[in-house]
Amino acid sequence: MKRSRVNTIMAEAEEMIAQFGFRLPPFAWWSVDEFRAAMPEARRVVSARMGWDITDYGQGDFDRLGLFLFTLRNGELTDLRTGGGMAYAEKLLISRRDQISPMHRHIVKAEDIINRGGAGLAVQLYGSDPSGAFDESAGGIVFCDGIPRVFAPGEIIVLPPGESITLRPGDWHAFWGEGGDVLIGEVSTVNDDLSDNIFRDPIGRFAEIEEDEAPRHLLVSDYDAWLG
Repeated sequence: MKRSRVNTIMAEAEEMIAQFGFRLPPFAWWSVDEFRAAMPEARRVVSARMGWDITDYGQGDFDRLGLFLFTLRNGELTDLRTGGGMAYAEKLLISRRDQISPMHRHIVKAEDIINRGGAGLAVQLYGSDPSGAFDESAGGIVFCDGIPRVFAPGEIIVLPPGESITLRPGDWHAFWGEGGDVLIGEVSTVNDDLSDNIFRDPIGRFAEIEEDEAPRHLLVSDYDAWLG
């Protein structure tokens, strides 16, 4: 993705988020220079990979296959392993109309996916085989706002604003905006996007950025290169 495209997506996301009365934390608005000046006090933001995240999954077609995310808070994997402390995370996402977040599952993370406003949120579901691999013949059980729901293989559940679905490790899922753009909340166990996303098809988690203009704000995938 070109940096100019990333910057445009950021600006559009800022506008949509504001329309729903949601406010991002202060570090969301730092310029590159402000971020550098805030180090090392901001080391926790960097190590937890909190912040802006825009991906086309390395496929070069964001409008068809992509997702906007902002990680608001993220816990420690060490706390998760020991069963105490900050073992949770929270994100804000935007799925555009018919923009697919591709079929995947998690190894560790359980998550509540919440329609915070806008159009419907379509979630397609499959179960896993005993090894955890994708199984096109497997269904399962999820919880929608605490109520169990049995799903058939490939079933699509459309969540209107205010409703949510709980996905556990091994629940294969893809999602998109149904009939329009949708603002999504995610509340989960500690988030590890570097190793805890297993995609059905061989794609990448992060976009490759072509630098054609200065960043509006840094992406989490920029931190290593831009902040050292």
